[in-house]
Amino acid sequence: MGTPPLTATDFSSAVTAIAAAFGDPTRREIYLYARSNPGGVTAAEVADHFDLHPNVARHHLDKLTGGGYLEVAVERTGRSGAGRPSKRYRVTATEVDLAIPVRHDDLLVMLLGRALALLPPDTAAAMAEDVGLEYGRLMARSMGDADHQRSFQAAMHAVADALTAHGFAAHAEKRNHELRIVSEHCPFGDAVRENPVICAVDRGLVKGMLAELYGDATAELDTTIALGDDVCVTTVEA
Repeated sequence: MGTPPLTATDFSSAVTAIAAAFGDPTRREIYLYARSNPGGVTAAEVADHFDLHPNVARHHLDKLTGGGYLEVAVERTGRSGAGRPSKRYRVTATEVDLAIPVRHDDLLVMLLGRALALLPPDTAAAMAEDVGLEYGRLMARSMGDADHQRSFQAAMHAVADALTAHGFAAHAEKRNHELRIVSEHCPFGDAVRENPVICAVDRGLVKGMLAELYGDATAELDTTIALGDDVCVTTVEA
């Protein structure tokens, strides 16, 4: 028997927990670094490895610990054990799947792609973006604070966290004076490679969420996993 589907409440809880812990790309890398060191890591070691301030490294480690992904043991340095106590963070026994659970039906996604392929390319792209736009607005409203005015940069980070919660493994970054969303995973799987027009849904999601969280913005998909790129990059301008 397969794994039973998540209830709406369980899914929402899982998304919230994983997004809080792994929405930050540096934090995901720190978790993977800790997982590759069975003996555990200290905040000083993480700070040195990732070129971070020790307080920032400790913040990320404590976030992962609070989510139950790391456990911490206090050890004393020095031969007599009387030295300054040091916290060592180890991965818990619970295996974390960073491919966040997403409720979508592969058959329906494939059917969508085939249906869009029957339309003229411009019409298909417009339809896919419109669907993403509408759903993006709904996603933003479900956050519960969409009516609160945010800065453009804060809104971008909120969009990236929401996309991560839906399986895109996304983060916001500034590159060459442009703000952009970088998604390292596509939850639509092989269907999007067979029908790249589905990528227009991603563009719509970003525009829809930003419209609710900040205001109207333009979004252009620069690279896409569907065409063989390593990541999907969406450049956004307010």
